[in-house]
Amino acid sequence: MTGLHGSLRDIRLFVSVYEERSFTLAAQRENATQSGVSQHVRNLETAFGVPLFIRDEGRIVPTPAGDAYYRRAIEVLRAHDAAGRVVGTYANGLDGQIVVGLMPTMTRCTLAPALARFVAAHPNVNVHVTEGYSAALTQMVRAGDVDFAIVPAFAGAAGLKSRLLLRTPELLVSAAGGPHDGQAGRLIDRAPLKLVLPSRVNTRRGTLETYCAAVGAEITRIVELDSMFGTLDFVGRGDWLTILPALMMEAGSTQGFSVNPVVDPPLSLDLVLIEPARRTLAPAAALFLGMLEQEARRISVVWEAAYQES
Repeated sequence: MTGLHGSLRDIRLFVSVYEERSFTLAAQRENATQSGVSQHVRNLETAFGVPLFIRDEGRIVPTPAGDAYYRRAIEVLRAHDAAGRVVGTYANGLDGQIVVGLMPTMTRCTLAPALARFVAAHPNVNVHVTEGYSAALTQMVRAGDVDFAIVPAFAGAAGLKSRLLLRTPELLVSAAGGPHDGQAGRLIDRAPLKLVLPSRVNTRRGTLETYCAAVGAEITRIVELDSMFGTLDFVGRGDWLTILPALMMEAGSTQGFSVNPVVDPPLSLDLVLIEPARRTLAPAAALFLGMLEQEARRISVVWEAAYQES
């Protein structure tokens, strides 16, 4: 596919440069040479007779023409990928590999039942799940290393297509039998707080601190743990509190903990699905996503009902 508007290869490499803001990173992402990537972009600029990027002392900045071309280039790549998917549906059965990025929020209670159903129904599909936090997973999606990821809602970034997947309650978690056991999930009632929180690279950290400040709940001590399982183990051994998404505390997994929805006002977490903007989900990936979403909603609805009773 060539012509005035360039080949698909030209377009794909342009999109990579645009999203990475670097010829070097785009070359690494596409397994190409830096000079080759540069030449493909120059092919487009020559064909259009207009620069698509400003190259200034190592900085790569899209021109207005580059911004406009990127928006259409994404549509072209996505349409081409969708066309291939349609043809693929004529093959018998599902096979191949899907690669998914999930936060610990999704892996503790949601993943296993969804994965068990999927692998039983589709034995010829190899499923690879990578666990990580939002920043790392977002970069993996932009680079095309995973088919999709599920992360907390954020402002978005070039190269990503996103939609709201689920709004789930946040829960106040403490040790069963400890000083906070049995109390309602009002943070102001528990102040001053000794909180276990994720570090500032985690999207939820700012949200949680802002909420505490808004309700007037004083925080006297903070321990930073970017480990959900480490957080649960630590909280279960003393008088510290933490706030966790409801998806991590399914009924049957709360033994040893006092768990209450955060109320007055309620606090919730928006989880979004992100995928590369330049391609569509493969049928196998879409089916697995559907099973994950179904399991997540099943867990979340229990805690949504608990909100109504609080």
